[in-house]
Amino acid sequence: MEPARIQDLPTAERPREKLAHFGPAALDNAELLALFIRTGTKGRSAIQIGRDLLQKYGSIGALGRMPVTALAKEKGLGLAKASQLAAAFELGARVAREQVHLTPLDSPERIYDFLAPQLGHQTQEHLVVLLVDTRLHHAGTISISMGTVNETIAHPRDILRPALTHGAYGFILAHNHPSGDPRPSGADETMTRRIQEAAELMQLRFLDHIIIGRPSPARQAWFSFREAGVIR
Repeated sequence: MEPARIQDLPTAERPREKLAHFGPAALDNAELLALFIRTGTKGRSAIQIGRDLLQKYGSIGALGRMPVTALAKEKGLGLAKASQLAAAFELGARVAREQVHLTPLDSPERIYDFLAPQLGHQTQEHLVVLLVDTRLHHAGTISISMGTVNETIAHPRDILRPALTHGAYGFILAHNHPSGDPRPSGADETMTRRIQEAAELMQLRFLDHIIIGRPSPARQAWFSFREAGVIR
């Protein structure tokens, strides 16, 4: 049974000392969270609080998308600790955004890796447009619509306008499926064909439409309309 206090662990197993000796990669997610939570409650160490949070929300990514006000209500946190966690998640997100500017969005996998932290666990469909430059580097993300649990509605003009007004070389359309299954619906395919036709008329590069799902042993976590031959 895990001790109720971190100081009761052997020195080499305490998160801070473990990180100092072996580096941050040696810590599991609960131990990393414990470094920000710092102190536990009666009968629960900071590590156990971290484990409980991960069990409740399912992943670091899902936990990181929780608003501070919701985190502050979790037993063992409060506003100060919740704010520290939110700041840590935001720093990580900013590092990721800086790195993506150096990586071309030239494959469905890279687009998925970029968008999954933002869209993969949302409970409503969210439609976004990614603008890219001539080297296919990310030049901006525009939120188009937030739909119901299973439907997003957007007119082609709303999707093409950001690319036109920002003078982008091209754009990528993306939305999530809250079910986690990225297979397209008939409405998804119809919308994609309409955007393809409108983009050709406006001489805009429509690079792909990606549906963001969640990983599963039976399928990929994304669907690419370009890979499927719908986008030419």
